[in-house]
Amino acid sequence: MVTIPRLVIAAPASGSGKTTVATGLMAAFTRRGLAVSPHKVGPDYIDPGYHSLATGRAGRNLDAYMCGPDLVAPLFAHGARGCDLAIIEGVMGLYDGASGQGELASTAHVAKLLRAPVVLVVDASSQSRSVAALVHGFASWDPEVRISGVILNKVGSDRHEMLLRDALDESGVPVMGVLRRAEQVATPSRHLGLVPVAERRGDAVAAVAAMGAQVSGGCDLDALMALARSAPRSPAGSGAWDPVEAVRGAVGGGDAWDAAVPLPGPSRNRGSAPGPGSRTPDGPEGGGPDGPGRGRPVVAVAGGPAFTFSYAEHSELLAAAGAGVVTFDPLRDVALPEGTRGLVIGGGFPEVYAPELSANEPLRKAVADLAAAGAPVAAECAGLLYLSRSLDGLPMCGVLDAEGRMSKRLTLGYREAVAITDSALAAVGTRLRGHEFHRTVLEPGAGSAPAWGMHLPERRVEGFVQQGVHASYLHTHWASAPGLPRRVVERAAG
Repeated sequence: MVTIPRLVIAAPASGSGKTTVATGLMAAFTRRGLAVSPHKVGPDYIDPGYHSLATGRAGRNLDAYMCGPDLVAPLFAHGARGCDLAIIEGVMGLYDGASGQGELASTAHVAKLLRAPVVLVVDASSQSRSVAALVHGFASWDPEVRISGVILNKVGSDRHEMLLRDALDESGVPVMGVLRRAEQVATPSRHLGLVPVAERRGDAVAAVAAMGAQVSGGCDLDALMALARSAPRSPAGSGAWDPVEAVRGAVGGGDAWDAAVPLPGPSRNRGSAPGPGSRTPDGPEGGGPDGPGRGRPVVAVAGGPAFTFSYAEHSELLAAAGAGVVTFDPLRDVALPEGTRGLVIGGGFPEVYAPELSANEPLRKAVADLAAAGAPVAAECAGLLYLSRSLDGLPMCGVLDAEGRMSKRLTLGYREAVAITDSALAAVGTRLRGHEFHRTVLEPGAGSAPAWGMHLPERRVEGFVQQGVHASYLHTHWASAPGLPRRVVERAAG
């Protein structure tokens, strides 16, 4: 694999300024004429939207829990192909990973998998000399993690900066940037974190420009680029991930790595080799994700401000499996794309847009009619709520006999799951790892034919399977389970 200059932007804790610094660096280097590949550690959907705005490229996630450690470097190489620089924003604190799983899925873990130098962003607003002890502790905790620079954030004055620099002279870790407090780069938040780019496009453009200007003025971009170029070659055998190869090698409905991380439950080997007439990605109808090709079954993917949670690899895998992928906006489009034979509705904020979604009655009926016809419908979280009878008392599509409402409780965390009902998405026994992230409750939480049996944090059943519908709160990353999109496309092809 070609060596790609790369940096991991990490921090001692959440709230230190990782997103500001990482997004600002992406914008600053892009303005220099470099092709910058943006990445985010973990399952977060929102930060990659700001990354994409800064670079003009799809923001991509690197999640060692959901996708497995062996896919991190190949997915990175796929996203960064042809780029001059890759910037990877970390998650939480540098060494914080999946609960009870040691370093798994932490920023430190991903940095080691990519053999990438780490720049530590430190919130210096309430300290001076103590910053040296903090940086020394993080730099010495794991010798395999290469902390090669510090960016000091929220510095109050010239004197404050001098005290911090004097202290860090003793740590051996160079200061590569100093950022003063700046309200203009703040981005608004609500119940699930930052407000997505799609909901505040103009303001988001201005915020990203401000981040880029602040980072350009306060950081040594030449030193940071030199550090990125010092990254060694990536691990042997970690060629770029390829969606066509992934779909071709998929075990129908199962995933690519669960044999190495066994989960309790039934065997995954029931069902699902491609049947007669199923489509493959290597025939004459193959193509890219930009639109439907001749003879390709149309799979509509929900987008727009209400449905912003999607991984770039999902559309790539659907296209590789033989689908014509078309995005539609349930807030504005009154009909599904022409010829739709399958539907994917990912996560987002339907609770924020419930009145508008409810008011679009023609589209709600079209979705209900498609589901009633038995077409494959894969829905996650926001999609689950959209398919329900109502959300906060407002009518939704009525596909599922369940009602959703906002809750004060945040449900958040990684999950282990096994498919317990055969569906258009997954064969019985399919095992994978996913993620939940919502402040809503659906009653009931599972239908008579549940989608998943969960194994973390407790054993329970969850979700709905009926006709071609598979709906659940569980967010999944299809790169770890390419049999899922292949199965959806096979069903759509009929």
